[in-house]
Amino acid sequence: QVQLAESGGGLVQPGGSLRLSCVASGFTFSMYAMSWYRQAPGKERELVAAIASVTSSTYYADSVKGRFTISRDNAENTVYLQMNNLKSEDTAAYYCNVVRDGKNYWGKGTLVTVSS
Repeated sequence: QVQLAESGGGLVQPGGSLRLSCVASGFTFSMYAMSWYRQAPGKERELVAAIASVTSSTYYADSVKGRFTISRDNAENTVYLQMNNLKSEDTAAYYCNVVRDGKNYWGKGTLVTVSS
């Protein structure tokens, strides 16, 4: 079955960096677009970044453009989210996502806290 496992979250000061990882299994990773979402306390889950399967073209939410970079390693079945110049408003649980056969699959999430 599809499994997504995020890691790399933690506490970081404003202006700092983190790299999130999501290891996928249970499907042919290289054939699917992958996405990162986040959900802050009291807010709806929002799309942060996405990366296509074949072309690896990318999409970023305006709020993270220029600061976050999504990438993938198809040999390792892993998608990454490099987050630089973190701000307090980036504090959220971050989730990896894949849509397969019309169904959304989610990991359990990794918590990112940006605070001094």
